[in-house]
Amino acid sequence: MNKQTDQPSVEEVPRITNETISIHREDVLKGARKYIYPLSHSKNKIVVITTTLVVALVLIFFSYCTLALYKFNSTSQFLYKVTTVIPFPVARVNGHFVSYNNYLFEIQHYIHYYQTEQGVNFSSTSGKKQLKNYEQQALDKVINDAYINGLASKDHVSVSNSQINNQINIVREQNRLGSNQAELQDVLKTYYGWSINDFRRELKTQLLAQNLVSKLDTNTHAQAQNVLNQLNNGGTFATLAEQYSNDTSTKSNGGQYPGTISQNNPSIPAQIMAVLFTLKPGQHSGIINTGSSLEIVENISQHGQQIEAAHISFSFKDINTYLTPIKEKSKEKMYIKV
Repeated sequence: MNKQTDQPSVEEVPRITNETISIHREDVLKGARKYIYPLSHSKNKIVVITTTLVVALVLIFFSYCTLALYKFNSTSQFLYKVTTVIPFPVARVNGHFVSYNNYLFEIQHYIHYYQTEQGVNFSSTSGKKQLKNYEQQALDKVINDAYINGLASKDHVSVSNSQINNQINIVREQNRLGSNQAELQDVLKTYYGWSINDFRRELKTQLLAQNLVSKLDTNTHAQAQNVLNQLNNGGTFATLAEQYSNDTSTKSNGGQYPGTISQNNPSIPAQIMAVLFTLKPGQHSGIINTGSSLEIVENISQHGQQIEAAHISFSFKDINTYLTPIKEKSKEKMYIKV
């Protein structure tokens, strides 16, 4: 009895020739397509679903940020980091957006300092009121900074990295915020929650305003140069201080600082201290720009590391002297209410 099999006989196997190969190829591909098409369809479906989910998440994320920033005025650390990457505006001044991040930058260091150093609870009634008052100050500041940036750009005023570095070196050398890099970083982190880059950012803002006033206030420069010329031609320091100095607390005493001065005296601008201790007794300096004034100082006498000194101060005009006319003609739009 012959064993039956399902295998086709040799005669039943189709014969493939050059003339029939294309037909057989199509038959094979038809058989494969029934497996390929469902797989391809599944991949397309996955792509569509994934794209839809991503778009939905992005929309939810932006909706949350928009509500948190513009409706609830959140000042959270998370949103501060978000605005570092995404340029949400807090206002519009003369057609230019003011970054929400600049506003939160001001708020963040204020909150950090008063929470860690003063123990203020900003969740309390008094704490909320205090924060609300500062939010208005911070908003006013960043709007003012926007005007300063615009005017500085118009008058080609800028701040160089070397100027920032020099300012940091002066502060560090006089041990005002730590005597070395590690101490400086620790002080900034402890008191303000700042990194070195945050400190540089703040310095750049301050220095830009100072550089702008210094360029625009030509009369103060001319007056300081006039007094320096008189000193170099034999003029008496005390007499010229009484005549020209804008420091009402010292001018009547010939410009003399009260008491003696040590190298770490925090009540005298760092730029003055950097020059004063290079002078010999009886010697006066050139013109020193402190940012808020021009100064000429004299070493009256020295006893070890203590100096008796005097100064003639020429105060720069307030920056609002130059900003107010611009503000009166400008268009402002606030995107938050504080």
